[in-house]
Amino acid sequence: MANSGLQILGFALSLLGIIGLIVGTILPQWKMSAYVGDNIITAIAMYEGLWMSCAFQSTGQIQCKVYDSILQLNSALQATRALMIVSILVTAAGLGVACMGMKCTTCGGDDKTRKSRIAMTGGIIILIGSLCSIVACSWYAHDIIRAFYNPFTPVNTKYEFGSAIFIAWAGAFLAVVGGGMLAASCPRGKSTQKYPSRPPTSKEYV
Repeated sequence: MANSGLQILGFALSLLGIIGLIVGTILPQWKMSAYVGDNIITAIAMYEGLWMSCAFQSTGQIQCKVYDSILQLNSALQATRALMIVSILVTAAGLGVACMGMKCTTCGGDDKTRKSRIAMTGGIIILIGSLCSIVACSWYAHDIIRAFYNPFTPVNTKYEFGSAIFIAWAGAFLAVVGGGMLAASCPRGKSTQKYPSRPPTSKEYV
């Protein structure tokens, strides 16, 4: 029962993690305009995401524009896009594999040892997918920090972290914890108890 509860908790955390990854990938608030120096105009807030850039006005109007060409994007944004998509696909595949190996399902047959190994494999796949998202978020965050502290970057074009990158980071962390719990459901070898040999009786000597 303890192993089954660990699998259910790991699956739930991984499911919440992939939802966070999807939401974070879609949202355009990966970086937002930083109000530093003389850039104190707060009537318009600029946001940039993986797929579009948006301008939020103080009147409540939102104007978004999808990036025209992939070739015009910098290498960090292209790599983050690719890694986040790969992360979502790999994590979803890991959830499918783990679902077949969980004790509370009947997809993988009745062999408990085989099902535990399938669940462990699904957990490892989830870990690989979540690590891809961690690399993507960290790469994008490093690009923001490098541009922020670059003295040649104009003050009015400096950006800081947006809410979407924190959502993606949180989703990746939940997927790591959930995948680790599923991977920890590796079956343990059953120790065979050895009984002492029965001494021969007097009848056996006859």
